[in-house]
Parts: sequence; structure tokens; C-alpha cells
Amino acid sequence: MQREEIQVNLGERSYPILVTSGELMGIGQFARSRCRGTRTLVVCDGNTAAISATVSASLNQAGFVCVTVSLAPGESSKSMANATTLFDALIRMAADRQTLVVAVGGGVIGDLAGFVAATYARGVPFLQVPTSLLAQVDSSVGGKVGINHATPDGRVVKNMIGAFHQPAGVYIDTDTLRTLPPLELRAGLAEVVKCGVILDEEFFAFLESNADAVLALEPAATRHVVARCCRLKADVVEADERETTDRRAILNYGHTFAHAIEAISRDYRHGEAVAIGMVAASRLAERLGRVPPAVTERQVRLLERFGLPTHARNLDPAGLLEAMQHDKKMQAGQLRFVLPRGLGKVELVSRVERSLVQDVIECMVRTGS
Repeated sequence: MQREEIQVNLGERSYPILVTSGELMGIGQFARSRCRGTRTLVVCDGNTAAISATVSASLNQAGFVCVTVSLAPGESSKSMANATTLFDALIRMAADRQTLVVAVGGGVIGDLAGFVAATYARGVPFLQVPTSLLAQVDSSVGGKVGINHATPDGRVVKNMIGAFHQPAGVYIDTDTLRTLPPLELRAGLAEVVKCGVILDEEFFAFLESNADAVLALEPAATRHVVARCCRLKADVVEADERETTDRRAILNYGHTFAHAIEAISRDYRHGEAVAIGMVAASRLAERLGRVPPAVTERQVRLLERFGLPTHARNLDPAGLLEAMQHDKKMQAGQLRFVLPRGLGKVELVSRVERSLVQDVIECMVRTGS
């Protein structure tokens, strides 16, 4: 039996992250150690229904009575309409403040179920069972939950409605990654690479040396990658739980560009957009004299080794620049960028000249055409 445990230290909101392989039936006892209640709402989607059935069986063995709601897969499910569906389910089961909400799936299910847990009865316990790599290394850790909002003019604003609601625990079985389509697995590797760039050059070097083992989902390598990413993110969350000191902002490396790509195109998964965004951010840092080209090139080589795009195709540069003006990380009308100082170190930079950003965008799109 191989497992790693990471503790997120947040006082009374502290919780464990358990990383294991081939132990999905252990979720029931893990949940029982974290929750006193007996009723559970299990939330999944069409892609994780089989995993959810195993999770529910384990919860039943641990004395929980489970109600399961399965939603349609995809980003569009992170909506107020589906939040209402889950509120209705909780009311029908007479849920109280000890009722446990369990999210079984990727980031969409985790964000949506977590938002419902944060707001139903002013907060109920919440357990993350992330099944995608992106969710395991990023969105399941840190307590940021939320839904998207569709504006009257047809735009979808991501994650603008939400809350901070730390989970009671996170249970990760890396074997669930074997159910992912290869493109989804590769998309999640963008966030893995990001962790190395922003916080840990040694981990970045590990990824360079062990790319084949990571792509093959070798259990030991996979557990190490997931556990290390969780530890790195937990360190940031412990230092800046609610994004009040800018420390947590470093986790947005590449995301200012990525969110703009996602806002105007459906051709890229989130992780793919983040990969492109990281390279763009590093190129911007080059233009500001913050890093030499070699820092960017190492990122490009590793991202491409993992099968990720490093340039955008068929996108309008003016549309990308306009979409960036709606980024929720804007402050006083100014875009802020997380930019590298080298591998393992990034900083938040404001007041970047618009012409430099435009130049990077045009180069990013031109090179990818």
C-alpha cells in the first residue's frame, strides 16, 4: 500500500489531502474520519458515474446514506441552474449542517459542488474526490469554489460568482487518471509544469527527467507529481488563504492570457490555454528584461514533450487583448501579470505597457498560424 498525506494548515479549517493508488474503496473511512453526519449528496457527471458508484458503495459501508446527482459533463454545467438543481436535491433529502457534499469529478464538478456546499445552510462539509489531473493538482486544493455567469450580451464570465470554502478533506486515487482521454491527461500536465515554474526548479527538473514515466502514469511517479503539486499549492494557500496579500496570485501564472483565449475560442481546453499562456507570460518577461530566452525555451520544450500547445491558432489578436480587459485580476483598470524571474520564482507585475502585451499576443498568434 503506497500513499502520501499532505496537511493543509489553516487553523480550524485545516484538512488532509490523501494521495494513493488503487484504494478508491478507502474513501468511506476517510469521509467518516472527517464528518459526523450520516447523509451525503454525491455529485458527479456522465464521465465519472462509474467512479461515483464505487465512492457511494464505500460511503454506504461507512454508514452514510447517499443520494447521487449526475450532471452533464462540460464547463457549461458550472451554472446557477445546476446549482439550483443541487439545492433542490439537498432540500428534498432534508439536509442539515452535518450533511456531507462529495464532489466526484474534475474541476467543474468540484467548483459547482463546492459552491453549493458553501452556500447551502450557510455552509455544509464538503469532500473533494478529484478524478482529473487538473483537479488533483490544482482546483481541489485551496477552497476556491464558484460558478460561471452568463451576461446579457452573451459573454460567459468564469468563476465570478463564488466563495472560499475549504473542504473537509481531499481524497485522491491516482488510478482514476487512467479513465481520462489522453488529451485531458495532457491538459492537466500544464498545471503540473506551472508548479515547477512558479515555486520549485528542482521539481521542474524532475519533470524534464521523468516525462516518460509521468506520461505512462507509472504509480510512483504519478503519486510524487500529484503530492508535490498539492504540497506546493498548500504552502501558498496557507500563506494567503483568501488572496489578501498577493501571495496566492502567483498561482495565476499564464492565466491572464489563458482566460482570454478561453473567452474567445472553444478550440482549447483549459490546460492547453494555460500552456500557451505560460509561454506568452515568459515571452513578456523576456521583453521586460526579467528572464533570458533560455527560461522560456525550457518551458516550451517540456510543454511540447507533454503534447501541449505553446502557440495559439486562428485567434484574433485584437479580440484577445479586449478579452483581457475583462479579467477579474484587473486592479484599478490595470492588468497585472505573474511573470518569472527564473525557474522556481515568479512575481506579480503591474503597469505593463499595452504595446508590449499586444506584441506578445501578435507573436503568439502569428507563430501558431
